[in-house]
Amino acid sequence: MIAAMDHVQLAAPAGSEDALRAFYVDTLGMTEIPKPPVLATRGGCWFRTGPVQLHLGIEAEFRPAKKAHPGLRVTDIEAFAARLRAHGAPVQWDGDLSGHRRFFSHDPVGNRLEFLEPVDG
Repeated sequence: MIAAMDHVQLAAPAGSEDALRAFYVDTLGMTEIPKPPVLATRGGCWFRTGPVQLHLGIEAEFRPAKKAHPGLRVTDIEAFAARLRAHGAPVQWDGDLSGHRRFFSHDPVGNRLEFLEPVDG
């Protein structure tokens, strides 16, 4: 029986780790967590905030997915969108999900990210 989501893995091109660290740590406010030594040799980096983990793994012929994405729940979505814009990240609002405010953005290698916050009433 599935009990919880452990992590989401996204792909990234070789050599993009510094740009990913800048985005996921400085822009999103996540913390980098160490990869197990046997996996660290493959490159990439892992990040966490609270119980949420995103793993960025190196893919030789990387192409960002056009539709697939993690949905990340945030608080104070307006302030979070402003934080992303201040760091130069795109913010595209989408009002199509009833009961939520949400926007989409992309990390420095083109991975699509959804940020959403439930609304009252």
